This record gives sequence, structure tokens and C-alpha cells, in this order.
Amino acid sequence: MFLGGLPSEKKLPNSLTQQGEEAQLLELFIKVSFIAPRAFPPVSYLSLNLCSGNAFYKRRKRRPRWSAAPATVKLRRMEVKRVVKEAREAFESGVTRSYSWRKSQLRALKAILVEKEADIFNALKLDLGKHRIEAYRDEVGLLIKSVDYALKNLKKWMAPKKVDVPLVCFPATGEIVAEPLGVVLIFSSWNFPIGLSFEPLVGAIAAGNAVVLKPSELAPASSAFLATNLPKYLDNSVKVVEGGSHIGEQLLEHKWDKIFFTGSSRVGRIIMTAAAKHLTPVTLELGGKCPAIIDTLSRARDIEVTINRVAGAKWGPCSGQACIAIDYLLVEEQFAPLLVDLLKARIKKSYKDPENSARIAHKQQFQRLSNFLNDSAVAASVVYGGSLNAESLLIEPTILLNPPLDSEIMREEIFGPLLPVITLKKIEDSIEFLKVRPKPLVIYAFTVDEKLKRRVIEETSSGSITFNDAILQFAVDSLPFGGTGESGFGKYHGKFSFDQFSHGKAILRRSFLIELSCRYPPWNEWKLQFIRYIYRFYYIGILLMLLGLKR
Repeated sequence: MFLGGLPSEKKLPNSLTQQGEEAQLLELFIKVSFIAPRAFPPVSYLSLNLCSGNAFYKRRKRRPRWSAAPATVKLRRMEVKRVVKEAREAFESGVTRSYSWRKSQLRALKAILVEKEADIFNALKLDLGKHRIEAYRDEVGLLIKSVDYALKNLKKWMAPKKVDVPLVCFPATGEIVAEPLGVVLIFSSWNFPIGLSFEPLVGAIAAGNAVVLKPSELAPASSAFLATNLPKYLDNSVKVVEGGSHIGEQLLEHKWDKIFFTGSSRVGRIIMTAAAKHLTPVTLELGGKCPAIIDTLSRARDIEVTINRVAGAKWGPCSGQACIAIDYLLVEEQFAPLLVDLLKARIKKSYKDPENSARIAHKQQFQRLSNFLNDSAVAASVVYGGSLNAESLLIEPTILLNPPLDSEIMREEIFGPLLPVITLKKIEDSIEFLKVRPKPLVIYAFTVDEKLKRRVIEETSSGSITFNDAILQFAVDSLPFGGTGESGFGKYHGKFSFDQFSHGKAILRRSFLIELSCRYPPWNEWKLQFIRYIYRFYYIGILLMLLGLKR
């Protein structure tokens, strides 16, 4: 049976024992949520999900505004407090620290991905209109690879790392021990609602932490999938709390040992402000305008591959609604007509059919993208596409040639299927173009010119650089993923995820065998000279002084 969201226009009944099925169900939920909290998903400000057997909701109504009676607000605040308390107790019990626990939970994550693949595809279809192949390529398959990589390397990551210790400390040994941070809060995003929930979760679990995951309310089907299935597969150390901004604010009132956030820079600043209260370390995976430098159109053999990869990195990942999607192109003006024509042909071949692309996620996002084109100067720069369907939340893949650089579309991250092409006198001008703009999450450069590659590496700043491809860097576990400056900070993926959720504790072990009196007063010139030699690692001088052969 399912009870929908509490109506915002009605107050919570004073007596939960009044007649009526809704009141009885609500009473049952409140009792069970405190007696056996794992029996149901967490309280959501969108809805209270009551499950029977394997049945759970398929589609919740979106409420335009959060509103509830004081009793309802108090109930939700109590539920959030309970979830945080249970996560803290789970970590303090020590259960999450063992290799066996970490291994079992990672295997459980993989089991969800394998056994619930069809449900994941369905949720991503409902939320974003993603084709199941895109869903597997960008989320399910990628995550299985990440879990397998963590399982393969977990023992090595957990093992203490021996370090060299100066001879003056002899006899001594040094090592670095990876210590779990504690209870971590993960905020995931709506554009890859499964992938951006699981990817940091893999690192947090591998590092031995208890976790509270807050999925995005803007992907309700995926959020419900996570809230329903994670408690079934994982133990009580991993929690899911559904809800919107008010639930997020309530979570931020609590003390965390780490906050990991994926989303906009605006919300990232809110996260940072809240974290500062408790001096909580934060990882921010934000975004920015990721450019692609196109310098291969004079090489016939490289043109087709370039166009395929550019189009795939713009209109392929969630219709451009990805932080690593290409935001705009930089090309020499002599090659611009050819580039536009080739991109048009590629769109018609691969992305014209809406079935092959995700839709715009929600009305606010659709309106934001529409507003870019409301600027008359920007609209005049459209050379292909531009059709919008507000009812189906579809925007045609669109190419713009030289929109004004001071327009909103060239100042804000686009995060959608609109692609500006900016022309330059010569491709080397792209370096100066990028240097005066905020640091992007990634710079793409399609070129075989080694001098240009070197200049991109040395003279620009970004979270990462990918030459002659795009998006693919996200799948390389041996490379860190993350931004710099306004595109965020903190790295994850593979071992970098493990490190992100660990504290490298320094351990120095010494014996009582050797004691140097020069460490302590009373002071004299001999001790000063001895200390000078120690800091210079001048071992011959130290030996001579100890033997009385040097003063």
C-alpha cells in the first residue's frame, strides 16, 4: 500500500488514531520508523513511502513548494536526527573498520547493480528519459567497474605505508595508517543520480566510514530506488535520507566528519558555510564551462574521429547535462564552416531521434536553458537546431556560431544541448582566451601539435586535461577526478576516493636504546653545533663530535 506525500494545505491530524486509512497508515509508519527504522525508507519531504512486499511507488507528484505543519516539520527533524545518531553509533561500534565489513558492503553494492539493473534502467528512464544503453554505459557499467577496482585493491589500500626515517632518529620506524574519517554525508546530483551516489559511496565504504546519503529530490524515481534498495543490501552503517532543500539544511545542522557534495557552485557555497561551523572537511565536485580546442580539421584522417568524439561529449552524456560535457568549442575561423557542417551531419545521424538522448531533467532546468536563447543576440547566432518542447522537456541539439562573449550563455555553465562555437584568428589564441576565464573542471584539446599541448598544460589551469578525446578521463580509475578554483576541490575515483575519505595518520615508533642529551638544556655551543649537524644530516660531523674528535 502507498501513502502519498502529506498535503501541504492540510495540517497533521491532532490524533493519529482518527478514522480513515490514511491516518491509520501514518500512525503505523511513525511507530515502525522508530521501532524498526530499517523497515522503511527514510522520511522524505516529498512523500512518506510505505512499502508492502516488493511493491513501491513508481512516480511521485512533484510539489512546487515545501510546506508543512509544525508537527510535521518536527517529525521530520526527529527522523533526520535519529538517522544521524544511528550512523554515529554504527561507526563508533567499530564494525566498519574491518576488511571483511568493507569487502561485504562493496560486494553488496555490486549485487544491487547486477540484480536490480532493470529497476535502475526504469528509474533513469522515468527521471531523465535515458536509453538503457546510455544508462549502462554512463552509470551501471561504470559503477561495476569501480566496485571491482576497489575490491581488487582494497587490501593494498588499507595496508600501512612504510616511510623512510632519518638516521638521527635511529632506532625508529615510520608508517602512514589510513584511518576512517567517521560519519560522512554525501549529497548526490540529479543528472547521474545513481552514478553520483554510488561512486563516492564506494570510496567512503572502502575507507571504512559510516555514510548518510542524500540523493537529489529532482530525480525522484532514482531517489526512491536508492532509499528502497540500499537498506535491503547494506547494513545499518549506510543510511539514505530523501528530501529537498529543507531536509538538506537539517542534515547540515549536524556535525559530520566529512561532507562530499556534487552540484552547483551556488549550493557548494552553502555547504561550505555550514561545514565551517564544525570545521568539517568538504569535497566539492562542481563544474564550470569546459572548453574544447579544435585543431585537427586540417588533417583529413583525424576529422571524423574528432567530430564523433566532440558530438558524443556534448550531446551524449545526459544531453549535455553533465559537468564534464563540452561547454563550447574554440576553432580557427577558417575551419568554422566545416566544423558546423560536420556537427550538423553527426547530429542528424546520432542525436536527432529523441529516443537516443536523455530529456531535460525538470522544468526549472528547461526554463534556464530556454532563457539563454531568449537573448536576441544569442538567438541570432543559432545556425542549427533551437527547437524547444516544454511539454516533453526536449531541446533539440543546437549549434551557435559566435554568440556574444558577454552574453549569459558564455558566462554561465550551459549544462544542456546548446553548443557555442567561438572562432579565433589562430588556434594559439585559445590559450589567452582560457587564461582570463574561471578555471574549468576539464579542458579538452584535439590536436597533434606537441607545442600547443605543452602550452595547454603549462599555461592554463583546470581540474584535468584530455587530449584528442573527451569524457573518457572520468572512467580511468588511476587518474584523480576533481576541479580547481570555482570548479571545485578534492579528488576522487579509485585510490583517490579511498584517500578522500581517509585520514593518513602518521606513526613513528622509537626505542629507549639511544638518547641524545643535546635535545635538552642546559644549552652550550657544543649542543648548538651538534643540532646544526643533525638538521643538515651531516652524519660524519655527528660521529666525530660523539667521539670527541670535533668540537
